[in-house]
Amino acid sequence: MTEVDYYELLGCSRDADQGTIKTSYRKMAMKYHPDRTGGCQESEAKFKAVSEAYEVLKDPQKRAAYDRMGHAAFKQGMGGGAGGGADPGFGAFSDIFESVFGEFMGGRGGGGRRQARRGADLRYDMEISLADAFTGKSTEITVDVSGICEKCDGSGAKPGTAPKPCHTCGGAGAVRVQQGFFVVERACPTCHGAGQIIADPCPECRGEGRVDQTKTLTVNIPPGVDEGTRIRLSGEGEAGARGAPAGDLYIFLHIARHSLFTREGTTLHAHMPISFTTAALGGDIELPGIDGETISVKVPSGTQPGREIRQRGAGMPVLQGRGRGDLVVHLEVEMPRKLSSRQREILESFRETETGEECPQSTGFFAKLKQAMGA
Repeated sequence: MTEVDYYELLGCSRDADQGTIKTSYRKMAMKYHPDRTGGCQESEAKFKAVSEAYEVLKDPQKRAAYDRMGHAAFKQGMGGGAGGGADPGFGAFSDIFESVFGEFMGGRGGGGRRQARRGADLRYDMEISLADAFTGKSTEITVDVSGICEKCDGSGAKPGTAPKPCHTCGGAGAVRVQQGFFVVERACPTCHGAGQIIADPCPECRGEGRVDQTKTLTVNIPPGVDEGTRIRLSGEGEAGARGAPAGDLYIFLHIARHSLFTREGTTLHAHMPISFTTAALGGDIELPGIDGETISVKVPSGTQPGREIRQRGAGMPVLQGRGRGDLVVHLEVEMPRKLSSRQREILESFRETETGEECPQSTGFFAKLKQAMGA
C-alpha cells in the first residue's frame, strides 16, 4: 500500500506551525466527513487518512519522530499512537465538533464561562533604506491603538465597584436552546458571552475596559531583512475588552529604492558603465559597497557589453544566519559621443590596421551576409 506523506495529505509545508496544521486539518476533515459525503467509501478513507495525519502532526513528539523516520516511526511499536490506518481518536472528532459549533459552545468543559475575546491584531507598514536592511537598526514608531483603561484597570466597571454575574445565564456566558432533537449552547444575549454585567460602567472607557491611546514602541530590525519581512510585537495590538488579552502588532517592512543597487534575495546587482577603451584594454574600476567599503572590480581586456562580474561575499547578509550573498556587476560599454581631432586621428589609424581578427563576430557576420547574397 502506498504511504502518502502526512504533510501532503493536509496540504501543509514541512515547516508549517501548529495553527496552520490545525486549520488545514479542519478544512479537510469537514470536506471528507462521512456525514457530509453520504457514506462515500472513498471520502471515508480520505477522512481517516487526514485524521491519522493530524493525530501525528499535532503532537510535537510524534511529529519530530515522523520528521526523522517518516511512517517507519510508527511501525512495529517504534512510535506508538497513530499509524497503520488506525481510526481517528476522540480528539480528532472533538476538533471538528468545536470548529462547527464553536460559536454556540461555552468551552470544552461544558457550561463554563466563555473566555473574553482577544484584542485584534494590527498592521504597521514601515519603509527602511537598503543600507538599514544591510546593517539592521533599532528604531521607534508611534501607533494609535486601544489600550487598557488605567482608571478601571481594564475591568470596565467604575472604580470601587465590580461586575456582577449575569442573571440570564448565571455567569456561564451561554444559554441552552432547544432546536428540534438537539440542544445547543449559544452566547448569552444579555451579557454577550461575558458572563458578567456591568451595572455601573467606568466613565473613562464607558464599560469597555479600553481607551484609545498613542504608544511609542521600539522595533529591532535584524540585518538581512527583505521586502515584506514581518516582525511581530506580541501583545502590542488592540487591547481586549474588559481585561481580555491584547492582540499583536505586525510590522511589515518595505525596502526603499537604492540609487546604485537592486536586490534579488541576498544577491545585489549594480549596472556600471565603462568606456570603450577600458573594455578593450582592461583595467580596474572602483565602486562603493553596500557596507561603505570600496570594491575594486577587475575588468579583463576585450570585455563585451553586458558582461557580468561576480564579487563573492559582497552582497546582503543572510537573515538570522551567517555569511553574505554576492554582488553582480553588469558592465555596460559606453561609446564616445564626441571626439577631439587627435582622438579621431588615432582611431582612423587603428581602423587602417584592422585585420578582422579584432572583432571576429562582426567579421563573420559580414562574411555570411556576402555568401547569402551570392557575392
